[in-house]
Amino acid sequence: MKILLFGNPNVGKSAVFSRLTGTQVIISNYGGTTVEFTKGSTKLRNGEIREVIDAPGTYSLDVSCKAEEVAVDMLEGLLDKEDIIVNVVDSTHLERNLYLTLQLLEKGIPMVVALNLWDETKHRGISIDVAQLQNILGVPVVPTNALTGEGIDVLLDRISDLENGEISASPTAKYREKKLSADERWSEIGKIIAKVQTICQRRHTLRERLEDASIRPVGGLIMAAITMYLSFNLVVFLGEGLIDFILDPFFEGVVRPLVTQIGLALGSQGLLHDLLIGYLFHGEIDFEMSMGLLTTGIYIPIAMVLPYIFAFYIVLSTLEDVGYLPRLAVLVDNLMHALGMHGYAIIPMVLGFGCTVPAAMATRVLESRREKFICATMLSIGVPCMSQTAMVVGLIGRFGWQYIAIIYGVLFVMWLLVGFVLNTILPGSSMPLVAEIPPYRFPHPAILGKKVWMRVRAFLAEAVPYVLLGVLFINLLFVSGFIDLLGEIFAPFLSGLFGLPPEAIAALLMGFLRKDVAVGMLSPLGLSVQQLVVAAIVLTAYFPCAATFIVLLRELGPIDMLKSTLIMLIVSFGAGGLTNLVLAKMVPAQYIIIGILVLIALVYSSARAVRAMKSRREDLTL
Repeated sequence: MKILLFGNPNVGKSAVFSRLTGTQVIISNYGGTTVEFTKGSTKLRNGEIREVIDAPGTYSLDVSCKAEEVAVDMLEGLLDKEDIIVNVVDSTHLERNLYLTLQLLEKGIPMVVALNLWDETKHRGISIDVAQLQNILGVPVVPTNALTGEGIDVLLDRISDLENGEISASPTAKYREKKLSADERWSEIGKIIAKVQTICQRRHTLRERLEDASIRPVGGLIMAAITMYLSFNLVVFLGEGLIDFILDPFFEGVVRPLVTQIGLALGSQGLLHDLLIGYLFHGEIDFEMSMGLLTTGIYIPIAMVLPYIFAFYIVLSTLEDVGYLPRLAVLVDNLMHALGMHGYAIIPMVLGFGCTVPAAMATRVLESRREKFICATMLSIGVPCMSQTAMVVGLIGRFGWQYIAIIYGVLFVMWLLVGFVLNTILPGSSMPLVAEIPPYRFPHPAILGKKVWMRVRAFLAEAVPYVLLGVLFINLLFVSGFIDLLGEIFAPFLSGLFGLPPEAIAALLMGFLRKDVAVGMLSPLGLSVQQLVVAAIVLTAYFPCAATFIVLLRELGPIDMLKSTLIMLIVSFGAGGLTNLVLAKMVPAQYIIIGILVLIALVYSSARAVRAMKSRREDLTL
């Protein structure tokens, strides 16, 4: 027997799933699609293990998008089996959620209704007669609060009772006699609500006022700016605290003596020493620059990157559980439509500031191939991951925050321009945003901790092997002399366009594997702040890291990925070259700004002309 969790988006279905299964879960693509679903296992009262599947959220069984199509397909697969549905319902919006419930009842499938967010009903003055609702529907109804675990044990008991035949699994007969029309279904819902639900009049709370303000243009933008500012500073504060007080002392007090002894045992020289320990500076190991597998290969992902990743995922998971991210999507929907996507494209963009691998996977929230292409390209060009940000701040921040501002200002301009131009020249349009906005909720520490742990564990599994591979790769290139050869070949290009020395070619090559390591490799080159700014911009935008590239290749396909890569190279080289010219005071910044605006105007007018010609041809054909 399988247990299928089914319900509207943002009803706490994933929290119920987490309570039932813990953290040992598998995320899979539904066959032939890029839509994900999650499955795990739970133990019933009799000790038997049952598979639990968290289906994509859907508002009804009348399909309107790919995710809903997958959910309905998964449901249809249960009709002739002994599986059980747990219909997770937002008890604070019972009327809207019952539409899907009645559709499920009409299918005659064994089902338990979980009235989730039960604690919120008390805060909102909502009273629901559970016994009466259960009597009307003819299936077990269990109040739950997945954040605290309230009612989850009762839910498992009802599932066990259904499996053992101790209670009826059949919905009320009147819902199986015929399929109701939409109007008839809403009429029936109105009758049910009148019998089981009462609402007390009360004033808006401060939380509800904040909910309203967060999706309005003025208040929402102010809240978004404050939220992003506080989030970034909290990530930096937590990350630097972990580095200064825990990880750096650990590496100095424990790791350094250990790897020093290993180096002495290897004779302090030779190929194996250089690969494992790396190069010594004044006879000492430099964890950032020695480039050994046991030194730089471990220090960068664990001591320089992981603290910021950990802090970022704490902040991101908190914003998710509080319910702020859907509001941010609604707030930026108009901007995203101007860039060729709907508001939920902000989710992969925000994720990208942590790690671009899950961000690339999150492009699946966008329905059309066109939107995915635009989002993936913009993500790769203008959104640096947290590990790269940590390296940039550590390397360039000492020269002054104005240089950090230049880097991120240029990246933001590139991000906007790429989105606007692609939206202008690519055929088609962006889909409208249909989003459920949940109320603000306090995150539960246990659920938050599980989510952060799963993400950090995934990062470690993804990042550490690539860092070790990258360090080994670069070391072999240095030992073989291949880096020097490439430096001589590309020296005119690097110095002429970017103002960089030939040695910077090693960092550019490393950028194909790990951007953070590549930025760190700029440190021993003795570059000026101007050169560091240009190199950081080029490294961010010219190509995604290998892990992100593999994910995007799977999401976009080889042809679209090739197109996206060409756009990245053109934009990054152009932006790097123009930034070098401006910082070197060879070309005034206002000339470049005017040139960009003229280019945008030409692209926009050309696209409009092409579309007008196409429209006239279609009219003539008709």
